[in-house]
Amino acid sequence: MFKRDDATLSDEGLLGGSMIVYKKSITGILFDLDGTLIDSAPDLGGALNAMRIRRGLAVLPLTQLRPFASHGARGLLWAGFGMNESHPDYVAMRDEFLEYYEQHAADTTQLFDGVAELLDLLDQKQMVWGIITNKYQRFTSPVVQALGLDKRAHVIVCGDTTPHSKPHPEPLLYAAQQIKCAPEELVYVGDDQRDIQAARAANYAIAIAAGYGYADALTIPDWRADACIQSPAELTRWLAG
Repeated sequence: MFKRDDATLSDEGLLGGSMIVYKKSITGILFDLDGTLIDSAPDLGGALNAMRIRRGLAVLPLTQLRPFASHGARGLLWAGFGMNESHPDYVAMRDEFLEYYEQHAADTTQLFDGVAELLDLLDQKQMVWGIITNKYQRFTSPVVQALGLDKRAHVIVCGDTTPHSKPHPEPLLYAAQQIKCAPEELVYVGDDQRDIQAARAANYAIAIAAGYGYADALTIPDWRADACIQSPAELTRWLAG
């Protein structure tokens, strides 16, 4: 786990500069979904490759597509077809991608290793936890239902739950309101710079980067997260300590 140059994670909490956030003052942890709690890259990549097969193109390896998974259809269409939003066929291609993905969103998607144990610990400690994702509800629901997260999470905020999505702070503030916690008592964990920006803007106590997700590891220090974990088990150990 790396920390900001001016911060340390200890058994007591996060210590940084003149700020001390005691672990005992944390009442809840909110998570991004794709690339943080779940590995959805195989199903997202599968939707992209299905489109390539229809067009007589070769299947792309998952290792090539994984870095684009956090950016959804936009990222994968760029990875698979070199197509951005200015392309005249972008909307039609995006809709084709989403239609296929909606039918296959939970085919092979699984929790990352260590997430089950982390969530079990949070439940044992009776600590509030939830999900804040930019993924729209129609794509989120099949996945969280298949993995049993819908019955456990105290709140699930999707990309279309509020008028704005991350990096805007509104989804994080809405989640805090729903679980009746002050933002200053919450931790947010995510694998994209937008997650850290949203947590900062919402005044969450601690913003943690999920370095095991889909982000380019070389860019994570630039996000100025309070800490970066390389596995869910690191967060479990910290919370259990």
